[in-house]
Amino acid sequence: MKITPDFLATTVLLLSTTLPVHAADTPQPRRALTADDFYNMQIVSESQVSPDGKWVAYVVSTNDRGADESRSAIWMVSWDGTQQIPLTNPAHDISSPRWSLDGRYLSYMAIPTGADKSQIMLLDRRGGEARALTAVADDIESYEWSPDSKRLVLVMEQGTPKAGSYTGAPGDVTSKPANNVPETKEAGTSDSTKKAADIPPKPIVIDSIHFKEDKDGYLAVGHNRHLYLLDVESKKVEALTTDPAFNEDLPAWSADSRRIAFIRTREKGSDADGMEDIELIDAQPAAQSTKLLRIQVPNQQKLTWSADGATLAFLQGTEVKYAQYAQDRLIIAKTSGGATESLTEALDRGVSSYALSKNSSASIVTIDDDGVAYPTLLNTRTHAIKKLAQGSSVVSDLSSVNGHTAVLSSNDTSPTEVYALEGEHLRRLTRHNDAFMAQLKIGATEDMRFKSADGTPIHGLVVKPPDFEPGRRYPTVLWIHGGPNLQDEHSFAFDGYQFKRQMLAANGFVVFGVNYRGSSGRGDAFSRAIFADWGHKEVEDLIAGVDYLVQQGIADAQKLGIGGWSYGGMLTDYTIASDQRFGAALSGAGTANPLGTYAVDQYYIQYNKELGDPWRNSAVYVKLAYPLLHADRIRTPTLFMGGDKDFNVPIVGGEQMYLALRTLGVPAQLIVYPGQYHTLTRPSFLKDRAERAAAWFRQYLISSAR
Repeated sequence: MKITPDFLATTVLLLSTTLPVHAADTPQPRRALTADDFYNMQIVSESQVSPDGKWVAYVVSTNDRGADESRSAIWMVSWDGTQQIPLTNPAHDISSPRWSLDGRYLSYMAIPTGADKSQIMLLDRRGGEARALTAVADDIESYEWSPDSKRLVLVMEQGTPKAGSYTGAPGDVTSKPANNVPETKEAGTSDSTKKAADIPPKPIVIDSIHFKEDKDGYLAVGHNRHLYLLDVESKKVEALTTDPAFNEDLPAWSADSRRIAFIRTREKGSDADGMEDIELIDAQPAAQSTKLLRIQVPNQQKLTWSADGATLAFLQGTEVKYAQYAQDRLIIAKTSGGATESLTEALDRGVSSYALSKNSSASIVTIDDDGVAYPTLLNTRTHAIKKLAQGSSVVSDLSSVNGHTAVLSSNDTSPTEVYALEGEHLRRLTRHNDAFMAQLKIGATEDMRFKSADGTPIHGLVVKPPDFEPGRRYPTVLWIHGGPNLQDEHSFAFDGYQFKRQMLAANGFVVFGVNYRGSSGRGDAFSRAIFADWGHKEVEDLIAGVDYLVQQGIADAQKLGIGGWSYGGMLTDYTIASDQRFGAALSGAGTANPLGTYAVDQYYIQYNKELGDPWRNSAVYVKLAYPLLHADRIRTPTLFMGGDKDFNVPIVGGEQMYLALRTLGVPAQLIVYPGQYHTLTRPSFLKDRAERAAAWFRQYLISSAR
């Protein structure tokens, strides 16, 4: 696609051409949400403000029915919201828009025609077609522009490490995986790839304690992540870090483009002690890095230099045994060394994203808090916090440049869109889903407050069917969020829990989400309450929520269902083994036997540090295997689901429970999604899962109600 000066300023695609035109005639009746709507929704992500503050670039993803895959495109919207412009055609694996700080380029990652690896593509604001800036044979994980816009730092995952540093043109990067097994594509495989696939595979050599990861598979020797410098003008690529003993990630440039801060670990991800190093290095090949700090790994890391280079901001988690329940804190440290300072310690809430002001005197920080997430203004000197946006919504993904701040936001009735944060208000910029949502009649979402068996206050969200009638009792599904350190929140985001609940509500169910103990948004003590005691307090909280809905005259006590994915699947197993009131259950990507999944999944730190060694703490593992070891107490017909490539919570957990129930004569079915990881991505499988879930609950709660 060719672009004219100032990004199509003279031939701009006006907002009116991308938004629905409201006809003067009588509007059509609204309809309920259906599983086919997975092909109608548009997912907005990765917003990035331009240096001049006039535009926000972002990604729009849709599900292609014919190709049966997600397709993405780079878009941008003007700061006044009047212009939405597609910059690329939808394609597989388009992501990571980034502006050069001189405003000359917009880059992104995509697979060029004829290539089989994602490369960095470059759009010149002066006009012309997008061109590939790189032609590397290894996997580019991420990249960042230098402030002077002359270079990029790349994070690449290498095959067999090479002796010495690598220097050469991008096309010369030809390293192969250590096991010599080429990647293959499910569709559109080239002849050269087919020939390469005939090469006999070699053993996968592993010597790290963290040896498997969902999507990445087995973590073989030699597949390390390192940093590389790319000169924009010459396209020359030079290695910045090369030590095969380490992995480097998340680079951040200093304002003078002379230094880079980054994360270093021996393992891919956190080290076995739950820690990671923050290192500083001169942005020159053959430079030696110095360790600034060793910190506890957060849920999501981001490094940011102050404008004068004197301090570095970062996020930090908690001690390793509580790693699964960490609520990230915002920390600053002097780059010359010395003590750190926590800016949000007194808040007792997790920080999900942040952006420093130009003089570092303030920071915009998004906070997860009791079913919502909102931006705040944090005074970095006094630590005082001022809430910036009101209402029940979820705000995330801050992008702030020279006083212009864009965020992503969603609420109970609006999918995620791009917003401008101005003072204490959010101003909507994009409207990709307006036409789609105008067709729908969705159920109302309400907050619920009740007490658990021991008196602990518990909060949750209830989604009602679109045609809900007060005073009538409804078949009710308790749908449990995963994590456990996540939360049910006021968001209609298409990849969130509330969307799944709306899908079930459209089938006539009241759907209840409980923020049980272990969830985020309520502080450290609330989150850590389930430490090494899974399936106990959470189940009490879930059952108390069901009792409350029955007492309120909303839920029909004879038509109760339960389900969830990941930790929600685990809690489904625990609950139906503890309480026989449920007429149907769905356990997705769950496990009911931690001893049987020790070293089978990716949670080696949680096993070793939270539960302890099985040979020393066997009683803990036996206790937590309650659902499997007491499966004879289960009477609930249960649908088990999972992906066959899931290394997060492998499907073996569902297989064990499925066999147990079938052996006991309890109705059960196992659905295996081939080629899928922990999160399903194939659109036809997303549709299938939604249809099967609704059909299972209808069969046992409505058609065959007790």
